[in-house]
Amino acid sequence: MSIEIGSKVQGKVTGITNFGAFVELPGGSTGLVHISEVADSYVKDVNDHLTVGDQVEVKVISEKDGKIALSIKKAIDRPEGKPSSYSQRPPRQSRDGGPSRDSRSKGNFKPKESFEDKMSRFLKTSEENLSTLKRSTETKRGGRGGRRG
Repeated sequence: MSIEIGSKVQGKVTGITNFGAFVELPGGSTGLVHISEVADSYVKDVNDHLTVGDQVEVKVISEKDGKIALSIKKAIDRPEGKPSSYSQRPPRQSRDGGPSRDSRSKGNFKPKESFEDKMSRFLKTSEENLSTLKRSTETKRGGRGGRRG
């Protein structure tokens, strides 16, 4: 049986490593579910989510040179436009219970700096840094950099 990219198939977990899990697919072929494709949330240890012998539904992401890349999180059907759990977290709160600094209104910040302003600021600081560097190296050499001899 040929594995089609984008298809969802049932498989059996045959091995677990620190970087993912190997899943045996119908037809005897084996694919890898990378640790980043195991769940929507952060996965520190694959063993927390899977065990050898588990039956899982996987989606075939790619197949190259006989290596089959699989995903468990992409095999889960989500309503159209619904984000993953990463963006479903509630806003962080500060210790006093109010919103944290990064979620406050952004109305009191200055407008974005233009490219020309950034460039002129960069050139000014670069010139200052170069002159400071030249001064410090000249004093170490004993003056104008000429040789004594």
